[in-house]
Amino acid sequence: MKSENTRYRLAQSMAECMRTTPVESITIRQIVDKCGVTRQTFYRNFIDKYDLINWYFEKLLDKSFEHMGRGKTVFEGLERKFTYIRDEQVFFAAAFKYDSQNSLREHDYQLILQFYEQLILEKEGHMPDPELHFLLRMYCRGSIAMTVDWVLTGMKLTPSELAALLTDAIPPKLAEILL
Repeated sequence: MKSENTRYRLAQSMAECMRTTPVESITIRQIVDKCGVTRQTFYRNFIDKYDLINWYFEKLLDKSFEHMGRGKTVFEGLERKFTYIRDEQVFFAAAFKYDSQNSLREHDYQLILQFYEQLILEKEGHMPDPELHFLLRMYCRGSIAMTVDWVLTGMKLTPSELAALLTDAIPPKLAEILL
């Protein structure tokens, strides 16, 4: 549990750095100095600063989607995800601006795709066929693009409004299974 607390402290330190410095300019030294830990502690927990960002986002997704498929709806899971992102707007705006190696955008896509694949497996008893998998990949890419756009353009929609739009955008063949 101590390691988990250290990781959260490092994430908070990273978030503080992101308030004033672009992600690509933040150093590990800045993160650990703000957090009061050593570089060795940082590297025991993360590969690099992007790994830290992705870990934090994964924790957010775990919280927002943990009960989905077991009584919660896709809409409710998305709404929770967007509420968490809105609450950490500075962190995610800075993280989504970076779109290269180990980016949050790609990490988000992989997590969302795996989540929906697992949900389909649980509901259908098998992985999606190639046509359904294509629709799923297309939907996940579009969902991530719209999430990034929402964050980077000032979050003019509420989390509920964005969740409703993305739920409505699920292709009909996927909606039959997911909704």
